[in-house]
Amino acid sequence: MTMPPMGFAPELRGNEVLLVVEDEEGVRSLICRTLRDLGYVVLEAKHGEDALTVLQEHHGPAHAVISDLVMPELGGAPLIEMLHAWYPALKVLLVSGYSEDTAASKGAMVPGARYLAKPFSGETLARTVRHLLDSAA
Repeated sequence: MTMPPMGFAPELRGNEVLLVVEDEEGVRSLICRTLRDLGYVVLEAKHGEDALTVLQEHHGPAHAVISDLVMPELGGAPLIEMLHAWYPALKVLLVSGYSEDTAASKGAMVPGARYLAKPFSGETLARTVRHLLDSAA
């Protein structure tokens, strides 16, 4: 029996396909490494336009997208709108340095999406993603 990475509880592991869209390379790298260590298949994109290309090249669906709200090229909210046209059941976790209230007041939130404010720990990310994936559509 293998132990979960970084002391995370075994129930936080998964094998779903996750699309991570984050323009800050260091943040994207940490998110992706944490999720890969937990067993997820992670597709990486540096902004919304890149995410569309990455997902098309994947030739399959993703179970969830984890996206920054504010990015160059194509931001989180318009990206999610486009992705939902392709995959209506796609689950969404938005991450941002903005508070949830500030993001909502700027019209950047997506109905039905979960929200996680930066900075966050690997444990918080792992629990939030697992909860998102296990929740009803």
